[in-house]
Amino acid sequence: MLLFIAIVLGIVQGLGEFLPISSSAHLIIVRWLFGWDPIIAQVGGNIDIALDVALHVGTLLAVLIYFFQDWLELVINGLTKGLKSKEGRMFWYLVLATIPGGVAGLLFESVIDKYIRSEPLIIAGGLAVMGIVLYYVDKNSPQRIKFENITFKQTMLIGFAQALALIPGVSRSGITMTTGRWLGLSREASAKFSFLLATPIIAGAALKHTPDIIHNVTSPLFMVGTITSAIVGLLCISLLLKYLQRNNFAIFAVYRILLAVVIVCVYFVRGA
Repeated sequence: MLLFIAIVLGIVQGLGEFLPISSSAHLIIVRWLFGWDPIIAQVGGNIDIALDVALHVGTLLAVLIYFFQDWLELVINGLTKGLKSKEGRMFWYLVLATIPGGVAGLLFESVIDKYIRSEPLIIAGGLAVMGIVLYYVDKNSPQRIKFENITFKQTMLIGFAQALALIPGVSRSGITMTTGRWLGLSREASAKFSFLLATPIIAGAALKHTPDIIHNVTSPLFMVGTITSAIVGLLCISLLLKYLQRNNFAIFAVYRILLAVVIVCVYFVRGA
């Protein structure tokens, strides 16, 4: 049963991390809807943490593999040419844009985890509100800025917006892509920048549990969760970038609102 749960959650993480629909909200809601938390808790030990880390390691591998050439050029130029080249500037833009989200995580993540992250109605509210905002911004914003022309000011605004992803249901990719569109970035540029900006955040989320990774890396549960989320994440990145070349974000906005309605209905049918 645990391996089946790991596969399902790996699929959910691989999709939710890169689509603007909130991976954390989906992981919480899927476990809540199917009543998997007691099953996971019965195993005891650090299995819950190990599974969460495995899912993050998988999506980290996905973004590193897909954007390996991009990151190689960014790092080399950033460390050798600095601000003198476009790739070098983008590297340092990404580094600085990561700081607001990282600081916000250190200051508020434990509080949010303790008091509101697992509240279905708060998650539903975050999904619905962000879905409406995503639709409105995407529909009314121009597509005039390509990825290579993103400015320092724009990267920092997206970086500060990323901190809002701590609110359940908002979605890290959702808020960064929405902010990018509001600033006039093309849909594809917004998605690519969001994915690159996600890399250090996902890495931080995974690597802060390095002892758990070392302890569980050979366990079947860890391997299944990691491999599943990595494969699904890779496919998701590729398909979304192609999809956004000719389509808008409307389908994701509608999905978020419909899911929010389902969550609210289930919540009250179950009597909370």
